[in-house]
Amino acid sequence: MDKRRLGKTGHISSILIFGSFALFHLGQKEADAAIETALENGVNHVDVSPVYGNAETLLGSWFKRNGKKFFLGCKTAERDKKGSWEGIKRSLETLKVDYFDLFQLHGIDDMNVLKKALGMGGAMEAILEAKAEGLVRFIGITGHNPPLQNEALKLFDFDTVMFPLNRVHATNPTDWNDFKPLLKTAMQKDVGVMAIKSVAKRAWEGRQARAHPYNTWYEPFDNAADIETSLRFTLSQDITAAVLPGELTLWPMIIEAAKRFKPMDEKEQQEAMSQVMQYQPLVGPQMD
Repeated sequence: MDKRRLGKTGHISSILIFGSFALFHLGQKEADAAIETALENGVNHVDVSPVYGNAETLLGSWFKRNGKKFFLGCKTAERDKKGSWEGIKRSLETLKVDYFDLFQLHGIDDMNVLKKALGMGGAMEAILEAKAEGLVRFIGITGHNPPLQNEALKLFDFDTVMFPLNRVHATNPTDWNDFKPLLKTAMQKDVGVMAIKSVAKRAWEGRQARAHPYNTWYEPFDNAADIETSLRFTLSQDITAAVLPGELTLWPMIIEAAKRFKPMDEKEQQEAMSQVMQYQPLVGPQMD
């Protein structure tokens, strides 16, 4: 699997990242199999959060038995210093590690929330103290609102950013999902870029919104051809890597597509976008 430099972190990340939301409801045996499958296929970067169900506990068990063989990115959904510090210590203990390679402000989609996290007594104070103590190497931000993340990169010297980037959003840009200005800023500042929801098609509709077959809150593309086109489109942008989705049954197709990856030229990108014009963007202010 190809690898790319994760911005100024200097880490050479695989073009797929292990998205540990996929471990949310699993037992240890199933989780171990998923982790080992990722490693065997060249994935060297894992993303986890304390809000992902059992994921930290399952990863921690594997790390304890096998060592931390991934670049480890963790997150906090806390916005104040106290909650963030407590979360950092708890996640370190649960994951059985001494430090995080990357620690991220998670799910920042509102300017007031961003200012609180970055302000006096905010979560960033705890993250910076943890970095000074050697518990955190690099600092990132995640969210579903690329224009806001673009502003965040101007307010703080983040090392990485994570947000949705897919051909449906590229086809239907809005003032909520337009990622192009963020990619430009990230390149100028040498910020590592990680894409989520690369194989997303649309929000679940009708009855499927209540009971659907996949461990994703959106309807994904689920055939090999559409998955390959979607992943190729995302990886053809100025990014480091795409995060694997929460549905493990899709992983084999995505991993094989990543192994075959060749960048799309402009004509191919336009064709990929023309195929999804009927789908609406996944996220917006109504989904806060």
